[in-house]
Amino acid sequence: MNRRDALTTVALAGAAIAATGSAKADTGPGSTLERIKKSGVLRIAVIAGQDPYFHKDLTTNQWSGACIDMATDIAAKLGAKVETLESTWGNQILDLQADKIDLAFAVNPTPERSLVIDFSTPILVHSFTVITKKGFAKPQTWAELNKPEVKIAVDIGSTHETIARRYCPKATILGFKERNEAILAVATGRADCNISLAVLSVATLKKNPTLGELSVPRPLLTLPTNLGIRAEGDRRYKDFLSAWADYNRALGQTREWMLKGFEAVGLSADDIPGEVQF
Repeated sequence: MNRRDALTTVALAGAAIAATGSAKADTGPGSTLERIKKSGVLRIAVIAGQDPYFHKDLTTNQWSGACIDMATDIAAKLGAKVETLESTWGNQILDLQADKIDLAFAVNPTPERSLVIDFSTPILVHSFTVITKKGFAKPQTWAELNKPEVKIAVDIGSTHETIARRYCPKATILGFKERNEAILAVATGRADCNISLAVLSVATLKKNPTLGELSVPRPLLTLPTNLGIRAEGDRRYKDFLSAWADYNRALGQTREWMLKGFEAVGLSADDIPGEVQF
């Protein structure tokens, strides 16, 4: 072996060692997937009063809903059980960053969020709607709400707030910690309307039929909803969740989970407006 060949061999050996070390760092015990497998626990965020996603039985403190069924299916494939942490739409991103949970459901992949967390492929595509208080004219377009005299209630840190500020910047936007508080503002007349994902709006009006009316303003606004996870070098967890999301969405299983969640609040597929996607 001449000197050049020897140097090449040493360089290749060094690269192999470095690559092995990098692979070990990426797939080591610090990764989310390894932690779940080792502990046998999948930690998820749950949010009260968000049917059909989440439902909390106040008598038993047991959680149910479409996202609970999804989490149970994911956990089973990882040989784990589900552990819940009560949170809010805005705070579950912080819970991910703080390593309090391993998975956040129904997260819209905004550019800002992509800087701090990672996402699976979409589990669903959702439409945005408006719940108006009694006596308030149903808006046919988002422009009709874009007036200073219109008071819009939203939950802080949610995509509902993002849509309100993007399409109704001239309106008076009232921010609340939780969506239930925003809905209460509409019910008590403090706000004229609430912007929410269609699946949440439909369930809310089913439980509170005297609250107001549902409107689907034009242009029809839709966003994918994904699974949110911590950003890390080990891609296996992300790839697994993306494969899981694609598989169940294509088979129609995700839709079945959502319909089951709707049934829990007395809704069927026929009750869902034609414009609403899920």
